[in-house]
Amino acid sequence: MSLTNRRNLVLTGFMGCGKSVIGREVARRMGREFVDTDYLIEMRTGRSIPDIFARDGEAAFRAIEAEVCRELGAERGLVVATGGWTLGAPENRAAVAAGGLVICLHADAATLIERLGSAQGRPMLEDQNWQARLRGLLARRLPVYLSFPLQVNTGNLSVGEAADRVLALWEAFGEEAAGQLPVSLPVTYGEEGYSVLIRDGLLEQAGVLLAAAGRWSSVAVISDRVVEPLYVPQLTVALRQAARPPCSAEAMARPVCAAMPAGEAHKTLETVTQLYAKLLAGGLDRNGLVLALGGGVVGDVAGFTAATYMRGVALAQLPTTLLAMVDSSVGGKTGVDLPYGKNLVGAFKQPVMVLIDPLVLKTLPEAELRAGMAEVVKAGIIGDAELFEYLGRGTTDDMAWLIRRAVAVKIAIVEADPYERGRRTVLNLGHTFGHAFELLSQYRMRHGEAVAIGMAVAAQLAEQLGLCRMETTRRIITTLQRLGLPTTVPAYAAETVWEAMTRDKKKRGGRLRFVLPHDIGRVEIHDDIPREQVLEVLERR
Repeated sequence: MSLTNRRNLVLTGFMGCGKSVIGREVARRMGREFVDTDYLIEMRTGRSIPDIFARDGEAAFRAIEAEVCRELGAERGLVVATGGWTLGAPENRAAVAAGGLVICLHADAATLIERLGSAQGRPMLEDQNWQARLRGLLARRLPVYLSFPLQVNTGNLSVGEAADRVLALWEAFGEEAAGQLPVSLPVTYGEEGYSVLIRDGLLEQAGVLLAAAGRWSSVAVISDRVVEPLYVPQLTVALRQAARPPCSAEAMARPVCAAMPAGEAHKTLETVTQLYAKLLAGGLDRNGLVLALGGGVVGDVAGFTAATYMRGVALAQLPTTLLAMVDSSVGGKTGVDLPYGKNLVGAFKQPVMVLIDPLVLKTLPEAELRAGMAEVVKAGIIGDAELFEYLGRGTTDDMAWLIRRAVAVKIAIVEADPYERGRRTVLNLGHTFGHAFELLSQYRMRHGEAVAIGMAVAAQLAEQLGLCRMETTRRIITTLQRLGLPTTVPAYAAETVWEAMTRDKKKRGGRLRFVLPHDIGRVEIHDDIPREQVLEVLERR
C-alpha cells in the first residue's frame, strides 16, 4: 500500500451499504482521518439532517452537500464516507474525484432493508411502505452508482472483509486519476444491475475486481483450448494476487480450470454435461463464481452452465473476441445449439460483471477480428449513426472507442427489454438470415461473416419493400465490404435457406420475424413479409 499517495479515499453508495462503519475501519488501518459528510453537515449547521429536510427542504440540503464536496475536493489524506446521494450531482462527483479515488459500496435491496430495519432518521424513505420506496429509489439511482468503475459488494461481507477489498482496490488503482480508470458502462434491470468495464490491461486486474464483487467460496475458469494457453495463466496469476493481503480472498488461489473444445460445433448439451462433471470434481459449490474467458461460444456455454449448475451460480464474462465484447457478453443471453438450429436451448443469466480488455484482441486472428466487426456495424445501423459513419471510412484504429460505442447501443436496448419480449429483437438484425447460413455451412462459416451477409440481404429486402432508400442499402453494403466482410449470398438454393430459417426460435405464431433497416440508426421488426419477396432477394447473386 502506497504511503506517499495522499489522495482521498472516498466511499459512496446507497444508504445501508456500510459506508461509515467500513470507512472508519479503512481509516484506522491507513492511519488517516475519517470524515462523514452527513456528520460534517450536522456539525456545521447545528441541526440534524431530518430537521434540515423537514424545515428547509431537500434542495437546501443538497446545496450544503455541494459546498462540502468542493471543500473536501481540495483536502488530501482523508477517508471520506459520503451521504447516500451526495454524488448524485455531476458537479459533486467531479469535485471529489479531482482529489480522490471513489469506491462505490453496494448490496441488494433485501439486505439493505434488513440492515436499516426502519425508515427512522431517513428523510428520503418517509413513506408508509418505506421498503417499496427504498426499492424504487435504489432502481432510480443505480445507473449513477454503477457508473463508478470500482465497486465492493458488501452484502455478505463482514466489516473487516469489506475493508480488505476496499484497500485492495486502493492498492491497485489508488495512484490513478479519474480519467485513467476503466470506463464503466452500467447495465440495469429494475433494482439490480452490473457494470461493463473497459480498459487496456484489465485482465491483469481481474482478480481484485472480481473479489470485490462478492464473497466467493470457489471459482471456476471456463475457456476453450485455443484461449487456455493464451490467457488462463495470466488470469490465474491475477486471481491469486487477490488471494493475498490486503484482499485475502482465499478462494481465488485455487481456481478450477476447464477448457472445452473450440468452435460452434461444440456448443452443445454434451459439452455442458462435461463441464458439470469438471465443476463437481473441482468442488465448485452454490456460492461459487464461474468466469467465462473466451469468445461468444465460450460465453454462451459457460453462461448456460452457470445458469443451470446447482440451479444457478454467479457468472462473470471476460470476453476475448471482438464479437463477444460488443455483443454476446452483455445482456444475459446464454445457450447451446441443437442439431435443428442455433441457441434452441438456453437461459437468461445476468453476469455480476463484464470485464473487457481490448489488448487481448492482439492475439485474435485477423479473420476473427474482421468477423467481429460485423456486430459493430450492426450496432451502428441499429442505433448509432456516428459510429456507422466512422466505420464507413474503413478504419478501425480506435478499438476501445468502437467497443464502447457498440456496447452502449446494446445496453440501451437490453435495459428496456431484458428478456427479449419486445424491442430487444432488433438486435437480431442480420441474424435470421445469418443463422440459416451458419447452419447450412455446418458452422464452417463464422458467425460474423454470416451476420454480415444477413445484414446485406436484410437491407436489400427492405429496399425492395420500399422501406429504405437505395442509398441506405448501398452504404450498408459498402461499409461491410470496406471492412473486409462478405455481402454475397452463398450458393444455397433460396428454398433451402428459407427452410433453414423456419427453424429459427424467434418465430412468432409460426411466422418469421425480420429486422429490417429503414435508415441508418433506425430499424423495425416485421413479421408480415411475403415468402416470395424473401426468396426473390435470396436468389440474387
